Amino acid sequence: MTYRSGIGYDVHRFVPGRKLMLGGIEIPHHQGLDGHSDADVVLHAICDALLGAVGRGDIGEHFPPSDAKFKGISSSILLKRVNDMVTDAGFKVVNVDVVVLAEEPRLTEHKSKMRFHIAFELAIDEECVNIKATTNEGMGFVGKKEGIAAYATALVVRK
Repeated sequence: MTYRSGIGYDVHRFVPGRKLMLGGIEIPHHQGLDGHSDADVVLHAICDALLGAVGRGDIGEHFPPSDAKFKGISSSILLKRVNDMVTDAGFKVVNVDVVVLAEEPRLTEHKSKMRFHIAFELAIDEECVNIKATTNEGMGFVGKKEGIAAYATALVVRK
């Protein structure tokens, strides 16, 4: 069996007047994240991790912010398309692991819904998705509550 792993990272700044989407679900908060799509840093980091695992570049190459057809698109759609690319490359997702860096909002009560949504989109068992959340202890742009960042790793196996 051939296994491959990938890593992904994404970051977006807070802006007023947008919904906050993380892990494919709406999180109640007074600000959302700025971006060409819905700016879901969790799903974007997972997309990049999966694309890296199968050697298919990065999310910006496949869904460029310069392309108007991706304006406001749900990152769940992007994740589904990336999963199709993984399948087309002859692989299946084994697991994904995510770290979300955010001072606010607190994500503890939302992690199980994020896991469920991500597992559904990737057609894997829920226990194959892990979400962790941490703060930046008041340091940097995350610590100053200017935005949210996420790291993800993914493991795939050749079918």
